[in-house]
Amino acid sequence: MKLLGAILAGGRSTRFGTDKAAALLAGKPLLDHVAECLARQCDDVIVCGRDWPGRVAVADRPGPDLGPLGGLNAALHHAAEQGYDAVLSAGCDTPQLPDDLAARFGSGGYYADLPVIGLWPAALAPDLDRHLAQGGNRAVRRWASRTGLNALSGGATLANINYPDDLKLLRT
Repeated sequence: MKLLGAILAGGRSTRFGTDKAAALLAGKPLLDHVAECLARQCDDVIVCGRDWPGRVAVADRPGPDLGPLGGLNAALHHAAEQGYDAVLSAGCDTPQLPDDLAARFGSGGYYADLPVIGLWPAALAPDLDRHLAQGGNRAVRRWASRTGLNALSGGATLANINYPDDLKLLRT
């Protein structure tokens, strides 16, 4: 399976207060931690929703301010256009992903309790386009539940940096 890693990074970091993608953990930005993990499992890695040095960036689709679904939609379309079978997605704020993440999802699935992390067949791109065009609920969980993919437990055990105190806990 040809796999594209996608880092969802188009958010405003309002809860964090500053750009959390650039926040440092062990001397490097959170986004770089995610990129390194995805690179060990994927054929290539892109950043969705923002520019990042040294990485291919794709704009959220169909436009900004759609939350993670805009980034995931962009990744699915990029994957389909470039001949990838699927997208392994993660937020820029999940720096400690397991090296067997893709294998955990088999042919497709997502974490029920952290649905921005998932393995999505590129063929889902038109469905997500329709969902967003209809003004559907922008919660990833809502759309994901309609895909028929497996919803796995275990996402809650992964570090998810939403507030500065979350990052402080990882540093100790």
